[in-house]
Amino acid sequence: MKKISFVIPCYNSEHTVGDVVAEIGRNFDGNDRYEYEIVLVNDGSPKDDTLGTIRRLSRENTHVRAVNLTKNFGQDSALMAGYSVAEGEYIISLDDDGQNPASESWKLLDKLEEGWDVVFGKYHVKKHSRLKNFGSMVNDKMATLLLDKPKELRLCSYFAMHRFVAEQILKDRNASPYIWGLMLRTTHNMTNVYIEHRERQEGESNFTFSKSLKVWMNGFIAFSVKPLRVSTVIGCLIALLGFVYGIYVVIKKIFFYEPEIGWSSMMVAFLLIGGIILIMLGLLGEYIGRMNISVNNTPQFIIRDIENGKTKEDGTAERNEITKEDGNTKEDEADE
Repeated sequence: MKKISFVIPCYNSEHTVGDVVAEIGRNFDGNDRYEYEIVLVNDGSPKDDTLGTIRRLSRENTHVRAVNLTKNFGQDSALMAGYSVAEGEYIISLDDDGQNPASESWKLLDKLEEGWDVVFGKYHVKKHSRLKNFGSMVNDKMATLLLDKPKELRLCSYFAMHRFVAEQILKDRNASPYIWGLMLRTTHNMTNVYIEHRERQEGESNFTFSKSLKVWMNGFIAFSVKPLRVSTVIGCLIALLGFVYGIYVVIKKIFFYEPEIGWSSMMVAFLLIGGIILIMLGLLGEYIGRMNISVNNTPQFIIRDIENGKTKEDGTAERNEITKEDGNTKEDEADE
């Protein structure tokens, strides 16, 4: 019997993640096709007791593993941490807010069984906020333009993939991982399946403009040199424009004896060209800065401990202490 790993990054979800776990249990307990585990990754939640909640769930439910990161590394890094401890042949990623019905996982799994490497959910009607919908649209367009994503494919945070895809993703050592980019770099054998989407159970989305901007930058810079090529093209066009205008000025001076005036127009041109140069230098600086971060072996995530959802003879929970050093993990068992 194949095993499924549900990997769920958790951030300020004390009141919702329990319902997500319970719903997965209702849909998969007792089925004759798959074993399953649920990997809950606490991404340094600062505002509530998410950590205490997922630890309690791991003690009450032997299918649950509670992974605790040392700080907030971001959703994609939390997913990478979850993939590093997941044991399933199939891995399903979903959100912690209850908007992804667990019953829809069967559609993703059935599609995987047809031979696809990755299957993304595709919503009939999205119930996200306008900001998150806008961010998703920009990410989708960016992936098509810069990462060679098939135009008909729609990316989504609710997806299922084969184990070998996760193993390839985990080979990446970039300090700011971009899961969708890593998938597209691994395979194009991807497809969509229509699934339902629910309203958020409570609270507001943690998806902010600054976080969406960070995701866009990761996609732009970590997986493509096309922005640099676009900068080169813009620079060449401006240089060509300046050269043509210079010829025009010389011809006008020689044949028509008209003096060139226009201090304001010259200042506008200087400011425009200077602004473009600074933008290009900033873009180049982003590339160099990320190279420096990678050279310094900045970790994608650091796992403080894992509670396995198994109990010992004395009734205490089994926990592994794990630290990440130079991209590798070492495990030492410790009592709670």
